[in-house]
Amino acid sequence: MAKITLILGGARSGKSVFAEEIAKKYNDVTYIATAEVKDDEMRERIQVHRARRPHNWKSIEAPYNVDKAVSDLNGKVGLVFIDCITLYITNMLLHAEVTNSANSANIQADDLRNRQAQILVEIDKLSQACRESRSDVIIVSNEVGLGIVPDNALSRVFRDIAGSANQILADEADEVYFMVAGIAQRVK
Repeated sequence: MAKITLILGGARSGKSVFAEEIAKKYNDVTYIATAEVKDDEMRERIQVHRARRPHNWKSIEAPYNVDKAVSDLNGKVGLVFIDCITLYITNMLLHAEVTNSANSANIQADDLRNRQAQILVEIDKLSQACRESRSDVIIVSNEVGLGIVPDNALSRVFRDIAGSANQILADEADEVYFMVAGIAQRVK
């Protein structure tokens, strides 16, 4: 069975850089990017990430259906590198709102509960795809539950989904690291 490594931390904690250093030990890496370019600031962030990666790494843009991307790579590469789970969650959480052109702050409570359940099903599918993979997997995700309680329902549900998703992935992972100020702490 392949090895799954989960790397958690806050914004700018060094998660991606740490994960990239681990990944550089592999000869054949495919990077699954979950970010979508929706504005200039995100475009710039993506360019910074791309510039850090070795040129021989392959990239797949998968803002949705990351489990399928992992399954399609099963055993075809040495390492599958997923960055990042919280952007993946954001994509799924807000997708219907963008499609409906509605104000995301006005999502009804029942709709939020339904989306939360659907997203966690997708995270379970991703977790299973990673476990079944013959390629090693590195997963990067933000720990968002250490701050203040958000002031709106959408943000609170996002925080809750991210926390639950991280628990699902950590349970499946062979190794879990928590990044603090650029320093990796192994927690599993």
